[in-house]
Amino acid sequence: MAVELYWLPLGAGPGNAVVRASGRAFEALVARRQHRPRRDLYHSALVVSLDGARYVIEMAPVWRTVAADRGVVSEGPVGSPWLGRSRWFRYEVRCWRDGVLPDIAYAVASPQLVSGDPAVARRVLDLVALFPCGVWGRDDFHTGEMWNSNSLTAWLLAASGHDAGAIRLPAGGRAPGWSAGWEIACRSVDLMSCVNR
Repeated sequence: MAVELYWLPLGAGPGNAVVRASGRAFEALVARRQHRPRRDLYHSALVVSLDGARYVIEMAPVWRTVAADRGVVSEGPVGSPWLGRSRWFRYEVRCWRDGVLPDIAYAVASPQLVSGDPAVARRVLDLVALFPCGVWGRDDFHTGEMWNSNSLTAWLLAASGHDAGAIRLPAGGRAPGWSAGWEIACRSVDLMSCVNR
């Protein structure tokens, strides 16, 4: 029984040159605005092992994986609700039993064991369907940070009672969207009372 956190370099793997270039350009602009050095950007995902099964939990573009049964729990728009009418501008939240985490071979400082408690692992799995699907790349929830795949991971860990201080980013790395997910989970009093029952 385990909840493991994986950090994947943004745009890792073959066929992701546009993502890598976009990420580098984004980080260069943000670093300049914040008067700090550039950092490596990371995408996060969870792997939950429970009762002999392994679940891969992540947020990814709808078009990225063609497997029919990939544990899609919900979908949301990328960029704007209007663009989200097209599958090319939609993301999906997956809780994929015995699934595949693309580009896992490129993971850095991973996996991090964040819990070995079966009750916590079950709680994480139960929470995936409750994740609020905001617009990817926007600050719909007014946290001061964009909503993205890191928001999903942080939201699940915060809502299931994990300690933020125990989670480590790879050295010199940054995970845009992480703080947004953590903050929204902590704002949700109703959700937290549900989780803590």
